[in-house]
Amino acid sequence: MRIPAVPIPHGADAATIEAALFDDELNQFYFEKVARWCYRPAIKQWQDLLDRGLALGLGIPLSTLPQFEEWDPDLLDDLTGLLRHENCEPVATEPYHAVSMLLDLPLFASGMERSADGLKDLCGQRARVADTTEMLMSSDIARTLGRVGFEAGFVDGRPWIMEWRSAAHLYKERGGLPLLARHFDLSDDVGYRFSNQGWDGWPLTADRYADWIASTPGDLVTLAWDFETFGEHHNVDTGVFEFLDALPDELAKRGVQCLTPSAAVEAFGGDAHDLPLSPFPATWAGQHGGLEFFLGNHAQQAVFRLMTAAYGSAQLTEDPALIDLAHLLMQSDNLHWLQWVGKEGSEADVSAYFTPGEWMWLGADRLLWEHQRVYINFIDAIS
Repeated sequence: MRIPAVPIPHGADAATIEAALFDDELNQFYFEKVARWCYRPAIKQWQDLLDRGLALGLGIPLSTLPQFEEWDPDLLDDLTGLLRHENCEPVATEPYHAVSMLLDLPLFASGMERSADGLKDLCGQRARVADTTEMLMSSDIARTLGRVGFEAGFVDGRPWIMEWRSAAHLYKERGGLPLLARHFDLSDDVGYRFSNQGWDGWPLTADRYADWIASTPGDLVTLAWDFETFGEHHNVDTGVFEFLDALPDELAKRGVQCLTPSAAVEAFGGDAHDLPLSPFPATWAGQHGGLEFFLGNHAQQAVFRLMTAAYGSAQLTEDPALIDLAHLLMQSDNLHWLQWVGKEGSEADVSAYFTPGEWMWLGADRLLWEHQRVYINFIDAIS
């Protein structure tokens, strides 16, 4: 977002409003930073890993593609090449990494269909499996994905979701949509803990990690990470790329077969177990994996209310361009970074990491006010 907020004239066209809402200069700065430390080396690394037998499901929000096209088209070609690898499968994601599934299920459904179509245009393969923003999953989200034709989805395998069940099996939401349950302990060993020298598992080596995977009781282990885990969250000096480089051989030594998401569903679909989900979404974000990570404090609740008002106001205009901008304003990071408000500790530190340093001169109170003002300016301009 463009912070401090910029006034928007009433009745301004969509292009003028978009320029006022979003800071392309800052977006490009962070895009190029992450491309340098993560995207370029990680794409090259994963190409080699796929050649050597690993398998990957890769979700790309469609809203990132124009940024790749404008700021680094060669990198987009590399990313497309990765997606076209026979051991890589495109996974549909919410097109703006937004929380549309919390506000409007029909909007969410149409966005997920658009994501599948967009990935087919990009790499020639339509996504059969869907992930959601921050792996938000609930009974209504699962049924929506099944209704629009996806063959499977993901859920984070938290104890409060799985109860007595193991994440190392394929499940179906009340006999409907197949669900791959992310093994959150093994995933977070890499995603969060890999570079933590205070962790009793540090340093994590590929042979030890492969042992943990191979010795896990059950049918399969579903691992899922942010792509930015490799080179951004854990920089090159942590040894994360050397860890990945050694992983295929260590898994092969232990007879571990790697599958894409749809191949895993095909392999284990006949033995899928029932998993009744709650209407309260689970997420892979935060210590507890619940919606409180995004809506747990007054600042997040205020912004979520403004998201709802912005989207409702845009719907009343019946202008697709304005509705699209309101959908962009639902991006999960606009709730994620506010998680630190009134808190201390590891979760607050993670959210502070996603708060641009360029905003911090405003101070906490002014920053929260300006953030809300972005939404209010949009609502006033279109109402």
